[in-house]
Amino acid sequence: MFQKLRNWRVRRIVARHPIPEPLWQAALARCAPARRLGASDQAALRVLATLFLREKSLEPTQGLELDDADRVLLATHACIPILKLGMGWYDGWHSVIVYPDAFVPRRTRIDEAGVVHESRSAMAGEAWGRGPVILSWADVLDAGQRPGHNVVIHEMAHKLDLQNGAANGFPPLHRRMDQRVWTKVFSSAWEHLREAHHQGMPLPIDPYGLENPAEFFAVVSEQFFEAPAALREHLPEVYRQLELFYRQHPY
Repeated sequence: MFQKLRNWRVRRIVARHPIPEPLWQAALARCAPARRLGASDQAALRVLATLFLREKSLEPTQGLELDDADRVLLATHACIPILKLGMGWYDGWHSVIVYPDAFVPRRTRIDEAGVVHESRSAMAGEAWGRGPVILSWADVLDAGQRPGHNVVIHEMAHKLDLQNGAANGFPPLHRRMDQRVWTKVFSSAWEHLREAHHQGMPLPIDPYGLENPAEFFAVVSEQFFEAPAALREHLPEVYRQLELFYRQHPY
């Protein structure tokens, strides 16, 4: 009964608030991972983007204005990771705050001696546990301009990771996935890349992924959708685990 009610609700939302065809085609033209999908997957993504726009509040700030095409584009990027997972994976949070450009949050830390330290550094995106996703619109528009980069997918990967309660590079795995294999594959790849970076060797991913396991998961998720061939070539076991988790085959 619950599933029937949910399906009825989805059909009702899609019927009442359809994404106009010109806006959808414009989003596909600007979102490479969506453009590479087959027709049936694009149709499913369109439904998810419609639901995203109804369920999440997109909140531009500092004078930024987002028109309907911008909002559809953002929703399209955001729903790529959940194409085969469903909107339920984005439950528990409600808003996306969008800055015009990189934003600089104030961070306060108290060390063991009781000294208060404040730091400020520019950020392209941020995801809070039960709170909002925060994005730089300039970086949203930059998606795909640098191989493997997509700030929206990066932050949405953090949201999926946080479904387990902590951002640690270990999202809730599906029933038939082996947690030991996931841990071994990701830990081994991360350590190998850290050593390569320490030796000054070129990396197949953004070095930011070496900050911690959570960032590694988010960075390889970006590459899985934006540059899948490169990820599969250089980190085939990581690619395979992401294939199982996202239930997608982008390459």
